[in-house]
Amino acid sequence: MNFSSDNVSPVCPEILAAIAAQSEKSALPYGQDEESAQLDAAFSNLFETDCCVIPVATGTAANLIGLSGLVSPYGGVVCHHEAHINQTESTGVAFYGGGAKLLTMDGPSAKIEAGSLDAFLSAHRNRPVHAVEAECVAITQATEFGAVYSVAEIQDIGRVAKEHDMRLFMDGARFANAIAALDCHPAEITWKAGVDVLSFGATKNGALAVDAIILFDKTLRKTAEKARKRGGHLFSKHRYLAVQLLAYLENDLWLKNARHANMAAKLLAQSLGSLGARVAHPPQGNELFMWIEDDLAATLQAAGLVFRPWPAVGKGAYRFVTAWNSPLEDIANLPQNL
Repeated sequence: MNFSSDNVSPVCPEILAAIAAQSEKSALPYGQDEESAQLDAAFSNLFETDCCVIPVATGTAANLIGLSGLVSPYGGVVCHHEAHINQTESTGVAFYGGGAKLLTMDGPSAKIEAGSLDAFLSAHRNRPVHAVEAECVAITQATEFGAVYSVAEIQDIGRVAKEHDMRLFMDGARFANAIAALDCHPAEITWKAGVDVLSFGATKNGALAVDAIILFDKTLRKTAEKARKRGGHLFSKHRYLAVQLLAYLENDLWLKNARHANMAAKLLAQSLGSLGARVAHPPQGNELFMWIEDDLAATLQAAGLVFRPWPAVGKGAYRFVTAWNSPLEDIANLPQNL
């Protein structure tokens, strides 16, 4: 069983079927096709507000293009120091933002806390010309340590951002897993809480290669589309991205897949716990961080489990990531099968 990442999972059948069906016909290029034209309405229905959708092929592109319209070339994006945009996306924010800088802060379980954010923003506003001034806040839902912001936590962050006249961005590579964990309406932790732009993940949760930039501020559309083109992410056959997203939303497939992945993480925590492993961060989504002794880690690896050490959590910590197709029965029976 490969728990190194949810990116190792295959394309789910519903999305694969949608791609295959699209291949039976021709269509206009560069997002002028019928399927691409349906995206705004489909996501506006999901979020119960009028929004714009910019599909791209990767989560990195969704984050960086989405952020580029919220910060100036000489401005700063406030994020947690463990945020994906800081740790794992090279200098992409500066590239797409024309020089924009990341301003990092701490917080438990890779979360930004509203009170600390308020103090941080106060210290990074009205700065002299020699310094970078904060212009935007970016949070990750779920976080890089598998934690999920509650509705109240995001509302508080949104309130602080508004008080400081800041835009608010949400990296939602695992947004589906967060919604499945919270069992709330997607609107409650996005535009209703003050989020201006969301990167809506699909690739990690059953899609082939697509994430969506959701613009709750529709005035950002032209800027985002120009950034997408300039960055090489305007596909000639954009319909293949669109059909994946439409299939992903149909019959709440995105939530069904995420609920399965979350359940797999909980079962895995129980199985590993019965073998002597200890939870480093309580699993809320589909990422699991465990303290594991060397001999147990070797036993698990010898049995065919693939997982990764995670030194950001600490020595002896390992990360396991479950997916939409993780075998629940095999995970539950893991202790008996070693």
